[in-house]
Amino acid sequence: MKRTTIGENTAEKLGFQPVLTGSDINVYGMARAFYEEYGIQSISFAKSHMLPTQYSRFVDVHAFDDFDQPESFAHHLLEYARQMRAEHPNVKLLLIPCGDVYANLLSQTAEQLKDFFIFNTLPPELNHQLSMKNSFYELCEKYDIPHPATKVVDKKAVEAHEYEDLPFSFPVAMKPADSAAWLKVDFPGRKKAFIIETPEELDELIQRSYAAGYEGRMILQDFIPGDDTHMRVLNAYVDQHHNVRMMFLGHPLLEDPTPEAVGNYAAIIPDYNEEICLKLKAFLEDIGYQGVANFDMKYDERDGQFKLFEINLRQGRSSYYVTLNGFNLARYFTEDLIFDTPFDGETLIGKGDKLWLEIPRTIFKTYVRPGEDKTRGLQMLREGNWGTTLESKDDMNVKRWLMIRRIFFAYIRRYRQFFTHKEELK
Repeated sequence: MKRTTIGENTAEKLGFQPVLTGSDINVYGMARAFYEEYGIQSISFAKSHMLPTQYSRFVDVHAFDDFDQPESFAHHLLEYARQMRAEHPNVKLLLIPCGDVYANLLSQTAEQLKDFFIFNTLPPELNHQLSMKNSFYELCEKYDIPHPATKVVDKKAVEAHEYEDLPFSFPVAMKPADSAAWLKVDFPGRKKAFIIETPEELDELIQRSYAAGYEGRMILQDFIPGDDTHMRVLNAYVDQHHNVRMMFLGHPLLEDPTPEAVGNYAAIIPDYNEEICLKLKAFLEDIGYQGVANFDMKYDERDGQFKLFEINLRQGRSSYYVTLNGFNLARYFTEDLIFDTPFDGETLIGKGDKLWLEIPRTIFKTYVRPGEDKTRGLQMLREGNWGTTLESKDDMNVKRWLMIRRIFFAYIRRYRQFFTHKEELK
């Protein structure tokens, strides 16, 4: 597509306006995708301003302290929509949630918003079934999708110490079934997920989690051995008629080592596995999914299977790796929901040749374990076949350049402090 500048392509000219929710790197990646495909600036609504979207011409963020509450979420969006309808009656508003909380809120308020916005969402029942890890694993069982051996406990079971009787040995993984509720919980040592080595450590951490106010269920799982390079991440776009139009598999080579950010990918190289894609395509279409689905999974060397950890009901924070490799996510939303382009009947399973980073190149060179994948990634770096979400030559100014340098410097300190597998790099 011919490169344009913001202003040449306006919402009035294109007939639609992207409206995002959030202000993190996920939002920036989607706003950048809309600019790269259509030359348009996105509008975003969020609870607060975050660094990745600051000093940007790709996205205009409006923050409201109460935007994480259903009534306020709908109120602020409708206020904007009514103003747009009065001033630009022919412009369609394309609404895309960019976080777990916002995806859940959209599902809850869809009836209020549907006359003003065009969007993908799920019925509240299906949304809950997929976003709660315990019920998601029940669906995995039904569809014969491999996942780690799991025991689920609730607050009452924790009080009765039922977590002491596990059907698998240590180490075990512990993570909240309700990711959105976990965001409101805080205590010393809190992480997104824990790898627990002993029964005593499990007792301390699970009790501390509920004492801090967590009310949901807790997932205890057989820990799958292996480092970050055993992970895979899959993004799929499913249209409004429940057809999977595109799937793209990525192979993470590094994760953020910071305890509170564990599980956030820092380097992804393109991968391809038709068997995995076709299995998850059948699953998504059968349950009546729509929108972007983001799957995390890990290869288990013990039985040779990729085992699913979770599904996120929106694009992941690292999903710009899909757009970077030529499968622009903004285009799939727009062609489906705005232009109603018919599905041609063939699911595109993408292949790519570009390395995605959320970190400086020096971290990739220093901390990725030596091997075929690192060699391939280093070759991509030498050939210029790489990119980051945050760095765009079309959205750079002094303040933004300094902000990105600040983020990257923080990553260097994190890896120096928290990276625990240095012996594997020798």
